[in-house]
Amino acid sequence: MRIELIKRPQHSALFSALSPFIAFALTLAAGGILFAILGKSPLAALYSYFIEPLTEIWSLHELAVKATPLILIAVGLSVCFQSNNWNIGAEGQFIVGAITGSIMPVLLPDFQFWFVLPLILIFGFAGGAAYGSVPAFLKVRFNTNEILSSLMLVYVAQLFLDWLVRGPWRNPEGFNFPETRQFHSFAILPEILPASGRAHWGFVFALLAALVLWFLLSRTMKGFEVKLIGQSPRAGAFAGFSDKRMIYFAFLVSGGLAGLAGISEVSGAIGQLRPVISPGYGFTAIIVAFLGRLNPLGIVAAGLVLALSYLGGEAAQISLGVSDKTARVFQGLLLFFVLACDTLIHYRIRLGTAQKPEGTA
Repeated sequence: MRIELIKRPQHSALFSALSPFIAFALTLAAGGILFAILGKSPLAALYSYFIEPLTEIWSLHELAVKATPLILIAVGLSVCFQSNNWNIGAEGQFIVGAITGSIMPVLLPDFQFWFVLPLILIFGFAGGAAYGSVPAFLKVRFNTNEILSSLMLVYVAQLFLDWLVRGPWRNPEGFNFPETRQFHSFAILPEILPASGRAHWGFVFALLAALVLWFLLSRTMKGFEVKLIGQSPRAGAFAGFSDKRMIYFAFLVSGGLAGLAGISEVSGAIGQLRPVISPGYGFTAIIVAFLGRLNPLGIVAAGLVLALSYLGGEAAQISLGVSDKTARVFQGLLLFFVLACDTLIHYRIRLGTAQKPEGTA
């Protein structure tokens, strides 16, 4: 028995538009079955995951805090993926952006002026872009697979952060805990509405980045270049576009936005560097990008949905006593169903029998 995928001559525009919603509905159904197997009420569990976090004003602020890095990273990844460059290392670029953005408040704590905050945001963007340029250079110069190189660089960044906060950057007044000194007030992203919650201006940056890149991809020649090279590099070469320059452009944009997400998370939500500053935002943002159909505006909605899964996982731990890994299962199911729906929209399944080689009985 052999299973083949046969490309459809024409796919349904309606189902293409409905694919993310179908995938989300299938994820809810599979999640309900999962909770039933665990001995929990499916309805109570899904309520804890997707409704309970939306019932209080403070939890809506937490939703914005969780969604900020997801949207920023995924918007940058949409440029990479549309140009057929597979940046899987946004988690590492997130971490390096947090590190470079933290240089001034950690090493120069007495340097306290109004322009420190803009500088650390610029440093964070630049650090993430520089780290993203490494797999771009390796691909352009040595034809290295960017999936592997960008992914392996994640672990380099994680170990470097761990070494910094346990060694040279450890807070001398922190009782030997592995963390840096707290950021001073001039290095903290202010809250949008301090009286009602801790959502910070990083969320505004995420919305602005989504709008800017939506305009770039849909209304400019650069956006046409991104899509043309992604769909047909040969046609792009005939049009005079350079695929090598596009590789650098895509990785610099995605790495820079991941770095901006990193310093925004540290400056706005945490206030210092620690050995772990991300629950996997860089990897979850891949799901966000595809759930949003690689459209920056769709990514905003998808980022809020995935942020809700983080908050729901925390709520379910308290109310249901389940593991925090359950939220990761939800995210994995969602990515699986998104990819499965997209595959079945563009391809049909054909079952056949394996042919025996000539000369065999």
